[in-house]
Amino acid sequence: MRILGIEKLSLVDWPDKLCATIFTGGCDFCCPFCHNADIVFNSYDPLSETEVLGYLSKRRKVLDGVTISGGEPTLWPDLIDFIKKVKELGLAVKLDTNGSRPEELKMLLDSGLVDYVAMDIKNDFDHYSDICGVTNSPAENVKKSLEILHKCGVSYELRTTILKPYHNKQNIELLSKQLSGEKTLYLQKFVDSGNLIKANGLSAVPLDEAKEFQKILKTTIENVTLRGY
Repeated sequence: MRILGIEKLSLVDWPDKLCATIFTGGCDFCCPFCHNADIVFNSYDPLSETEVLGYLSKRRKVLDGVTISGGEPTLWPDLIDFIKKVKELGLAVKLDTNGSRPEELKMLLDSGLVDYVAMDIKNDFDHYSDICGVTNSPAENVKKSLEILHKCGVSYELRTTILKPYHNKQNIELLSKQLSGEKTLYLQKFVDSGNLIKANGLSAVPLDEAKEFQKILKTTIENVTLRGY
């Protein structure tokens, strides 16, 4: 597995847990607002698995778990082997995914090795390819991944980074219908990290408008929280 970075301590990646966050290289999306362009394009030299596991072993009495993020971690066929090694250290595992690979997600969840999932919902399903930077819409695969999460028994959250020009009231009203009955959705503020895939023309949704989006989504989703505002 190609590991391009590690955040040694995170207080925000996993609710109520202290975790380390590992970033795997490569992604099957090319979202213009992605703040990890170098990771998506595999621009860094990889860290050795031995080095990463060695750090986790030393910190396992301090950490509650490990978040495996990207890029898109499910692209790596040896992901499950790595997760097994993390679990052997007594650490819980959270998976960040874009939901584009439902078969791989199901295999991971069926293994019993993943304790929590955070899945991106980029936009309403009618406008998915626009925001993902890909020709063929991955919306159907994301829907399949949602159904897998519904049935797996593992706790999960959904998250949408809201930004201009991709999100407006009409998008959010449609998304509210499509995600009706979900329990947890985070609306994340777009922030220009200085390392975006495409920075031109992108801007954060103002707080007042974000609160309006939140109000709309709360009509069908149990918990809708603004993150980063």
